[in-house]
Amino acid sequence: MNTERHHIAVSAAAPFERGRERGEQLRDALAGGLAFYFELFAMAGLTEDRVREDALRTADVVGAFRPRQREELDGVAAGAGVDPWRVYALNARTEILAQSAAGRPGECSTIVRRLGADASGPRTFGVQTWDWHVELAPYWHTHEVRGGRHDVVGITEHGILGKVGVNSAGLALHFNILGHREDGVGGVPVHLLSAIVLEEAGSVAEALDIVRSAPISASSSFTLFDHETAVTADITPVGVFVVEPVDGTVIRTNHFLSPEPRAGEKSELYQPDSGDRYDLVASRFARGPEPRSAAELLGFLYSDPGEPQLCCVPDMTLPPGQRWATLATIMLEPAGRTARVADGSPLDARDRPWRTLTA
Repeated sequence: MNTERHHIAVSAAAPFERGRERGEQLRDALAGGLAFYFELFAMAGLTEDRVREDALRTADVVGAFRPRQREELDGVAAGAGVDPWRVYALNARTEILAQSAAGRPGECSTIVRRLGADASGPRTFGVQTWDWHVELAPYWHTHEVRGGRHDVVGITEHGILGKVGVNSAGLALHFNILGHREDGVGGVPVHLLSAIVLEEAGSVAEALDIVRSAPISASSSFTLFDHETAVTADITPVGVFVVEPVDGTVIRTNHFLSPEPRAGEKSELYQPDSGDRYDLVASRFARGPEPRSAAELLGFLYSDPGEPQLCCVPDMTLPPGQRWATLATIMLEPAGRTARVADGSPLDARDRPWRTLTA
């Protein structure tokens, strides 16, 4: 992997101190990511006063649901030397941007496999691309978080507590954004919820219990898998809906897979792109052979000319806010409690080293 990619290691037992450790390590880098997010908020028609109001409202919800996560966010702000409300806004960026009606031409694709039992029992593994604004390519990092109930490794953005990863209990989480007409501000941010799940849950069942207990105001999918079980969940303001694998495989793009939230889907955000990507991956599985490892899944996420764009290449002739890129490729393996991360797309990763992290 690019040796210049930032890596954060935090280990304090007290949430505020763990946040301070994170903030101190990001002190010189956080400002750039914050600045671009505030550009995105402005592009969405949101004034700074409105963002501040939304951020403070979100912090109150987080404080009621998990006080220690509010403390950790305050620690990040203290360590980085920024106003706490800006860190709250960063962690609630999905909820704040959900108030925009703008379409998004590309997003993440995820595959998780559950193989049948062998001498060592069932085996699960997954891979995903993370597609986002190319301007934010310098502002994400790998991290290892210790000091909570479970250790966690994976990736996240500067100043945000969680995203994609695996924990020391062998629970893994892939993350895809979704869009529902009820989405907005007022719940626990989905990025914070991913951090909470990975820190607290020791199994898929425990993870789903946590997700169902949280007040949700914006939609995303968590694809959750442990040593034996793999599911994906449509997480929405109108409920949490679990979808089982098909023939041992979960394919996840950016539309709802369960019928209940589909009636309120913001299909203009990700369709037809999301459905086309889903169908392309599914067709590759139909042709076989079935992949037996996380590395073999990478071939299912390449895009050939004329195919739906599984790997996003930014069009730099477009204005900021419309330049989509595959920023990272992440493989998760619960049995080894490992995350392997490469900069860029699966195509880029063929010629680049991977960073391997163990929870």
